Amino acid sequence: MRTLFEYRVPDAASVRIGERVIVPFGARQRIGVVVDAHAEPSVAPERLRAIAEVRSEAPPLPADWLKFIEFLAGYYQRPFGETLIASLPPRLRSVKPLPKKALQRPEAAEPLRFEPNHALTALQRAALERMQASLGGFRAFLLHGVTGSGKTEIYLHLIARALEGGRQALVLVPEISLTPQLEATFRRAFPQTPIAVLHSAMQDVRRTGAWLQAAAGDAGIVLGTRLAVLTPLPRLGIVIVDEEHDASFKQQEGLRYSGRDAAIYRAKLAGCPVILGSATPSLESWQNARHGRYEYLALPERAVPGATLPAVRIIDLRREPAEQGLAPSLVRAIEERLARGEQSLVFINRRGYAPVLACEACGWHSGCKRCSAALVVHAADRRMRCHHCGAEEAIPAKCPTCGNVDLKPLGRGTQRIEETLALRFPAARIVRVDRDVARKRAELTRSLDEVRRGEGDILVGTQLLAKGHDFPALTLVGVLNADTALLSTDYRSAERLFSVLSQVAGRAGRHARAGEVLIQTRYPEHPLYRALARHAFTEFADSQLEERRTAGFPPFVFEAALRAEAKTLQGAMQFLRDAAALVAAPEEVRVYDPVAHVITRRAGLERAQLLLQSASRPALQAFLAQWSERIAETAPRSVRWHLDVDPIEFD
Repeated sequence: MRTLFEYRVPDAASVRIGERVIVPFGARQRIGVVVDAHAEPSVAPERLRAIAEVRSEAPPLPADWLKFIEFLAGYYQRPFGETLIASLPPRLRSVKPLPKKALQRPEAAEPLRFEPNHALTALQRAALERMQASLGGFRAFLLHGVTGSGKTEIYLHLIARALEGGRQALVLVPEISLTPQLEATFRRAFPQTPIAVLHSAMQDVRRTGAWLQAAAGDAGIVLGTRLAVLTPLPRLGIVIVDEEHDASFKQQEGLRYSGRDAAIYRAKLAGCPVILGSATPSLESWQNARHGRYEYLALPERAVPGATLPAVRIIDLRREPAEQGLAPSLVRAIEERLARGEQSLVFINRRGYAPVLACEACGWHSGCKRCSAALVVHAADRRMRCHHCGAEEAIPAKCPTCGNVDLKPLGRGTQRIEETLALRFPAARIVRVDRDVARKRAELTRSLDEVRRGEGDILVGTQLLAKGHDFPALTLVGVLNADTALLSTDYRSAERLFSVLSQVAGRAGRHARAGEVLIQTRYPEHPLYRALARHAFTEFADSQLEERRTAGFPPFVFEAALRAEAKTLQGAMQFLRDAAALVAAPEEVRVYDPVAHVITRRAGLERAQLLLQSASRPALQAFLAQWSERIAETAPRSVRWHLDVDPIEFD
């Protein structure tokens, strides 16, 4: 879907491919990007409107970057122009001049100074040497290192070698919350190297300035979340994707791209190596490594001398019932750590106080008026919030249906567990880390720094704490409410649960003191928990792949989903049925019947989807390209729709 608009270059102007220009578009002026030039227009010259202004304060977008964006637009079935403009920071999409502060160039680069954190182990050196040998050419590596194995230190050495050769490094991380800690690590290791940090929570001027430094080649290291992969890098020499398995790398609106997969293609275009690092690789990457498409490198031991993987013990809740969400043996384990001056982490992947507020007299519960979901109780500010559409309201003083004043919060979230622990351990310093805290970036950074300094005794948190953090005094992890993922209909749920539990378990015992992990469950014999207790990722991954192969799920097939939103479910379903009949699917592509989403109503709209599968990626892509054009031509305005290629969410 590449529709280009032609404009005349004014006689006195000079325009280069890749430059931003202001053009008249209808009755308004818009920012555009020059992607081609011809001496002869395809329409009569008198019909052409002239470019109003050339914006040359930013460097022209390079040809390889335009090729990369065109690939993303084609693969993910989005218009090229829309994809190109959306890939720029907000200030570069505006007709307003760029702020002077963003245009400031850094001082001339000083000679490279690299200060490693510690000496490498023999296993780290072997992996590093193998990857260093590939610098200067494309090669994909899967670096499978257990938590605490020192993957970051290897990244630093690889980046140092790339910088020595005058190249740039691109480092992607899944969570904004991880960026400050990693940024501090990188600035300590490379004190004289300009580092551009990019993520969506940045202030516009700062983000624009970082983007311009990267695009001009001034920044030697670009560190950011998935959007950083969309930045022009004229001297790209190495690409690193940390926690490559993480679902946060998949964009869920607009251009629904995978930051990890885009990074691999970006490295291929640049002719440089790409490193995919994880303690629990995605099954797609694991399969690629098994079949030789990625080179596999393992770090099975922790890097700190004397540090070992934590012991994992399963608490059978059928024999040891929990009290206020906590099993007695977990409470005793926390008491022991408090007595020894060590830290504990209580992990529950559900924020808020309770998942729902209910009336036992009439059965009313706190449902969202705009979604097929409950309003979650947030006791701290006495509000109920929908975690899907953002709607919120005050906690009612009585039941809206029958007037009963004895409303009960059902289930537990981080706030309620924090309250329970505070009552049980009144002298303990308790720190909660979840999305509610992460909204206040300064508060989140302060809380994490306090914990690292040993100023907190018990941490309560969600998966924000599961990856990338190193708390030297933390020796105990308690996991609550993990069983809910085992009951999910999503075929990826077991993979995600194993990953998050492995990651959160890896926070314990990362230094000399031994770590322990206690997992509360009603299914102690489940194969996932048995594999987790033995740290047997290979066994778990291979069994999951066999299940996927038998069932016909990715990575053994390729998928796309057509999704629709309308005022009525009937309208969304009818649109999908009509779309399925627009183009006859080839034999290699299977189109399933439309179904409603699990959360059918969201933000006031009814949602449905249909799934497509094929064992051939080229066959699926060819069909999608033809099909999406026909849908765009015929779709009614009453329906919002999008194609999601390689979907990972089906709620």
